Amino acid sequence: MKSSLYLFGIMLLAIASCSQEPSLQKYYVEKSETPGFITLDIAPTFIKTNEIKLTPEEKAAVESLHKFNVLMYKKDSLDVSNKKYDQELEKVRGLVKGEYEELIKINNGESGASVSTKGDDEHIEEFVVFVRNQDTGFGVVRVLGDNMTPNNVLTIVGLLQKAPMDMEQFKPLEDLMKKK
Repeated sequence: MKSSLYLFGIMLLAIASCSQEPSLQKYYVEKSETPGFITLDIAPTFIKTNEIKLTPEEKAAVESLHKFNVLMYKKDSLDVSNKKYDQELEKVRGLVKGEYEELIKINNGESGASVSTKGDDEHIEEFVVFVRNQDTGFGVVRVLGDNMTPNNVLTIVGLLQKAPMDMEQFKPLEDLMKKK
């Protein structure tokens, strides 16, 4: 009986200690089954690094990658007032501003993008690319890794431009964008 009470107390403490604050990760999970949203986990193997010769810096950058979490919201053509789009956009903006440090922001009114990071200057836990377009919707890409550095991030961006890619992992996104 005592051990059952002890176990129950530990479980209660564990549940109570879980953070109830909103987070981008919780938003991903919450929206994964919601119509209009699509979430994907993409392995870094979509960058076909075996087909090119990597420098030691490029190899270290690729090894620091864990995965890419993608969340896309396709704007509903029936949402003429943009109410749902605006609500979801503001939720994501708030989550990104609350959890991450913004590095770059581009805005031209109807569309924009930002890149933000979480972690300290030399050990980035993740970085987030947030893009939006008033006509089509928005997307958030969380790039997760181990011991990523600002140089790793820049190297990965460079690899995305020069290495061949396995686009099959992006098929669900392509399908979503085609549906009307």
